[in-house]
Amino acid sequence: MGLQEERSRSSSGNGGREEAGAGGRARSWSPPPEVSRSAHVPSLQRYRELHRRSVEEPREFWGDIAKEFYWKTPCSGPFLQYNFDVTKGKIFIEWMKGATTNICYNVLDRNVHERKLGDKVAFYWEGNEPGETTQITYRELLVQVCQFSNVLRKQGIRKGDRVAIYMPMILELVVAMLACARLGALHSIVFAGFSAESLCERILDSSCSLLITTDAFYRGEKLVNLKELADEALEKCREKGFPLRCCIVAKHLGRAELGLGDSPSQSPPVKRPCPDVKGKLKEKSKRVQPQGVVHTVGGYMLYVATTFKYVFDFHAEDVFWCTADIGWITGHSYVTYGPLANGASSVLFEGIPTYPDVSRLWSIVDKYKVTKFYTAPTAIRLLMKFGDEPVTKHSRASLQVLGTVGEPINPEAWLWYHRVVGAQRCPIVDTFWQTETGGHMLTPLPGATPMKPGSATFPFFGVAPAILNEFGEELEGEAEGYLVFKQPWPGIMRTVYGNHERFETTYFKKFPGYYVTGDGCRRDQDGYYWITGRIDDMLNVSGHLLSTAEVESALVEHEAVAEAAVVGHPHPVKGECLYCFVTLCDGHTFNPTLMEELKKQIREKIGPIATPDYIQNAPGLPKTRSGKIMRRVLRKIAQNDHDLGDTSTVADPSVISHLFSHRCLTLQ
Repeated sequence: MGLQEERSRSSSGNGGREEAGAGGRARSWSPPPEVSRSAHVPSLQRYRELHRRSVEEPREFWGDIAKEFYWKTPCSGPFLQYNFDVTKGKIFIEWMKGATTNICYNVLDRNVHERKLGDKVAFYWEGNEPGETTQITYRELLVQVCQFSNVLRKQGIRKGDRVAIYMPMILELVVAMLACARLGALHSIVFAGFSAESLCERILDSSCSLLITTDAFYRGEKLVNLKELADEALEKCREKGFPLRCCIVAKHLGRAELGLGDSPSQSPPVKRPCPDVKGKLKEKSKRVQPQGVVHTVGGYMLYVATTFKYVFDFHAEDVFWCTADIGWITGHSYVTYGPLANGASSVLFEGIPTYPDVSRLWSIVDKYKVTKFYTAPTAIRLLMKFGDEPVTKHSRASLQVLGTVGEPINPEAWLWYHRVVGAQRCPIVDTFWQTETGGHMLTPLPGATPMKPGSATFPFFGVAPAILNEFGEELEGEAEGYLVFKQPWPGIMRTVYGNHERFETTYFKKFPGYYVTGDGCRRDQDGYYWITGRIDDMLNVSGHLLSTAEVESALVEHEAVAEAAVVGHPHPVKGECLYCFVTLCDGHTFNPTLMEELKKQIREKIGPIATPDYIQNAPGLPKTRSGKIMRRVLRKIAQNDHDLGDTSTVADPSVISHLFSHRCLTLQ
């Protein structure tokens, strides 16, 4: 049975294709009865009851969930204390003060010894080539994690040490991060698509004492010599006076293990107070320097376990597949910790959606009988270009719930995902969250929430959203403004590593008393939330946040570039792409060779994901009389939109005319 479609009286009958900002009511799809019958949350009424309790009685709500996990010592202090108001003192969030636990014990030992899931498959690993496959049970994973934690211990890694991990999507990556967690060390996982300079930057920022990497891997047809990049990064660290203690290399292409040797197969977990940091994730910020987002053990564990269970309506027989890389927060929360905390079987995929052909994802879905599938709108838009046949030639009969993550999904892509991939029978959970939040914040629940294409719908348990105007006033009913959260949830970040002042300034200073997401949001007449985009200078490229300041910094490091400005431009596949304006130094000529040099420089400084689609020569940039670059105007020029609004503050209006007449030929 397919999803039931609901059409309001004011519907325009356009198949749900209204954009997030459009007027009127978008059509909605109700959960199919067969999903609701077996769902953990079977109705909208039940969702509202649980949400109300989670917000009004957070100690009781999360305290009940905490009882399902192992705690070395129980909570001895207040269950929740916090301050979100910078005018009242230091910002802090404390959950379950005094309790101690170990997240590795909870996701492995507890499942093997207490829940008797030792023989259950933890991961089905699918390599870059279709014939490269293996699997690992919870018991086998526990043994390997214990062995490798002993390797790390022999290398002097102790509780509180930082370990950088620079690896592709292989089982050894999971082993490495869990081994760190077992010892109480902080793992800083660097996406394997980042450059040597980016890796060096993150090692220095975290003061890592050890690096774990891989010899090489294939991404599609491309060979990535990761060890060479790691060596280059380590040399850069040495040049900057920070030599690492050790580098451990997994010989992936030879499939050798992680230097396990004769290490003992048992390793006692190190207990950690719940306010202790679990791990660090690198997230781009408005400044050039990336920031280390610090999450803590107890709260993060509770939140990713709970969001995984309810958002994907997880049941013991499910096979879950999140296509995200573990180098990003989605991979941390919904490839590793969330699924393992629930005793789930998951697919771990090394390859890309288009290799060896564009039906690869659906081949894997059939191969492992995937029931819950979680991917990015970028991937959906990419595969849409190839039509329905690569999808429909595979059964996909096992699929029950589909999910999206990384950016708001446009209604056209949602409808194709629902109609073609889900055969009009699978609920779609369009999830909004951030690296900083640890887990889902706004999301449908498969058995409870009527869905509107493009809307993240309603807040998850414990989440109290509000929409503010420019003056910090809460807006009621239908409204559009700044999305903020009024109280903490267990998965919230606790600080920026080594820079608490930056944490307070970035997330709490603009509107005291609220956590500020940095996103704009609209709430419609039915109470649904629609994310309208970033309100700062971040770009969302293929679901990855990039700082315009960081890209501009990379551009001006080239000897030919005097000044640069970077804005976002709509892209049919990536959502957004980079459109760069560069002003050259005297004596340099703008030509195709220079354009390629600039793209190469950005790839090396930041990574391939930041490669600009468009670079325009800009003899001058539109600036105010005080010298501030008017990026609002540049965005209009990039999109060939002559409706500029008020330009009375522009110092030299002729600059705008010149840029319009010499703009790049764009796809949209």
